[in-house]
Amino acid sequence: MPDELSAELFAQYMRIARLLAGQLDFQSAIDAVAKEIKSIVPHDHMDVCIITPGSTFHTAYESGLATDWSKRPPASIQQSPLRSLLVGEVDRLITADASTDPIFHFEGAFSTPILENNLRSRLHAALKVHGETIGALSFSSLTPDFYTARHLDRACSIADLIAPYFYALRAVEEAKRSAIVEAETRVREEALRQGARRLTEALDAERQRIGMELHDQTLADMTRLSRRLERLSLMSSLPGEMLEPLARSLQESMHDLRQIIEQARPSVLQLFGLVEAIETQIERSVRDSGMTFDWHLVDDTDGACNRLPQTVSLAIFRIAQEAINNAIRHSDGDRLDVHLTRDAHHLILEIRDNGVGMKQKSGARGSGIENMRTRARLIAAQFSCGSDANGSYVRVRLAAPGEGERT
Repeated sequence: MPDELSAELFAQYMRIARLLAGQLDFQSAIDAVAKEIKSIVPHDHMDVCIITPGSTFHTAYESGLATDWSKRPPASIQQSPLRSLLVGEVDRLITADASTDPIFHFEGAFSTPILENNLRSRLHAALKVHGETIGALSFSSLTPDFYTARHLDRACSIADLIAPYFYALRAVEEAKRSAIVEAETRVREEALRQGARRLTEALDAERQRIGMELHDQTLADMTRLSRRLERLSLMSSLPGEMLEPLARSLQESMHDLRQIIEQARPSVLQLFGLVEAIETQIERSVRDSGMTFDWHLVDDTDGACNRLPQTVSLAIFRIAQEAINNAIRHSDGDRLDVHLTRDAHHLILEIRDNGVGMKQKSGARGSGIENMRTRARLIAAQFSCGSDANGSYVRVRLAAPGEGERT
């Protein structure tokens, strides 16, 4: 009858393989094949423990008796009664009475379920794929000295059969965990980005409010004071040279205040749009620097800049403002090129100078670059900067607005 028995076993192994196909998690896989496996290796308790990839932890899944092994979260391999098998020291284990066998009972071992559930005779076979131990298949009987070497051979055959399936399930579980972690990370990052964006918008709104108050109140007061000073110079008998320095100082303070107001409340951006605001910024920065700068501004966006949401437009303007000021103040160059363009899906701002490059001047530009990078991140734009043979560049790439889009 050995040939008949071999054919019968082969048919049983094939049924196990078919039953495993399509199972999507460890417990479902064990439940699907438990009855068929029990006809090959009789048992009162069966479990499969799976090692978490890249870790020293494992998780148990059971059939038959339910023990604390499967109720615990992933546990340390070093506390497992099967640690010698899980770490690859042996590939199989058999014992006549696990309740007294010292291999299962050592300092720190979680062998309580063996004693509580009277798991006496036991078989253990390593689940191995490509030479790597990924877990273990275990059988237990309440009867001491129940299992024989023949049972152990069959257990090892079953372990070899199911190991690839459980390896694939482990890979799927790991991919699920990674996807969940990645999704949670993206959600947190988006929440932080939106929160930071709202904070930035609130700060910009507060900055504009302060700018309006400075314009409507403080600058108006200073203008009235300047006019009174002019009248006083005409009416007073004081020498002109005594009032002239005071008048000049007041005019300079008013000029500085107007610049502060414009920085806080870029009225050109609000009235005429992004391109005109950038052009005005270049003109002002070049004029205030007192240097001779050859500059060019090219807009090839076909009006896309005018369809940007207000918050995005303001962020792009602030980035351009910082980059332009950096180039004029720190590049040691004499040419500035600003190019706005777009492709099928993106709008690109590039600011270039022909100066010495960012490496040589990194100390002067460090915080400004981080400010620009942060503003770009808040509007989900890509930011890059650097130096090449022609000088330095700052580039911002963001999603182009749809037709008719403007908020």
